[in-house]
Parts: sequence; structure tokens; C-alpha cells
Amino acid sequence: MAAAEKLAHALVEERLAACVTLEPVRSIYRWQGAISDDAEVALLCKTATDRAEALRARIAALHDYGLPVIESWAVECDETAAAWVREATA
Repeated sequence: MAAAEKLAHALVEERLAACVTLEPVRSIYRWQGAISDDAEVALLCKTATDRAEALRARIAALHDYGLPVIESWAVECDETAAAWVREATA
């Protein structure tokens, strides 16, 4: 959680994300031929479309895993929220 918080603060401070939500999760996955079962922290980052690539690159640069899983998808929200995200990441 401490590493996730540090990453989240950096993303917001650098205006790459308007908000980062931290969610403790449990992941069961296959890695290097074995099945792992670990506690992790998922980060949900709200950003503007034109900042998404820079956000992904910064997460990859700051993350302490050799292979962070960075998923992205476009969502629709009301114009007031969209304006706030654009302003917060400008």
C-alpha cells in the first residue's frame, strides 16, 4: 500500500491523473510457470484522453514491478466531471 500511495501521489502531483483510487485486491495468476496468490493494490487513474499515454509511461517508469499490468479503456462521464479531469491534468 505504501508504494501504491507514493505512486498515486506522484501521478496527481505531476498532473497525469486528476484522481487515483487505490483498491486493495487479491490476485491469483500464473507467473513464470507457477500459480501465485497475492495481495495487491489496484490503482484506478482518472485522466484526460490526451494524457493517457504519458500516464501509462510514467506508471511503467515508477512501478517497482518488472511487468506492471497497465490496462486502459475510455469511459463516458458527465461534462462537469470531464471538465474537472481536463483541468486537473492540464
